[in-house]
Amino acid sequence: MKVKQISIFLENVEGRLYRVSSLLGQNNINIRAITIGESEGVGILRIIVNKPQDAMNVLKQNGFVAQIADIVALEVEDKPGGLANILKVLYENKLNVEYLYGFIEKFCEKALVAVRFNNPDKAIRVLKENGIRLI
Repeated sequence: MKVKQISIFLENVEGRLYRVSSLLGQNNINIRAITIGESEGVGILRIIVNKPQDAMNVLKQNGFVAQIADIVALEVEDKPGGLANILKVLYENKLNVEYLYGFIEKFCEKALVAVRFNNPDKAIRVLKENGIRLI
């Protein structure tokens, strides 16, 4: 299943991350997964939220540069080699992982990862064909 992920471009200055999380919280938007990468004073904050379109509206209304993308969220066996098993399936099917990050959901005892693929529709098909559970 595809999940909407929001990427927000942030200057690496004090308070910017707080401002984003505060705006979302004030608008009853729950952050379900979060990761941030930084380079040369600029960061890319990637989030999965319960109301992605509302989040985009709030962010843009408050001057943040953001974009929305489809990613795939899937379960990974929470044991040594669990991720490698899935990456092998993707490699054998010539699917490129652009990036991924892990997150935790309360309903599951498995590890979860969010993945951006070069071809999400093919990735979904391949993952399902190989018995990998999507969320």
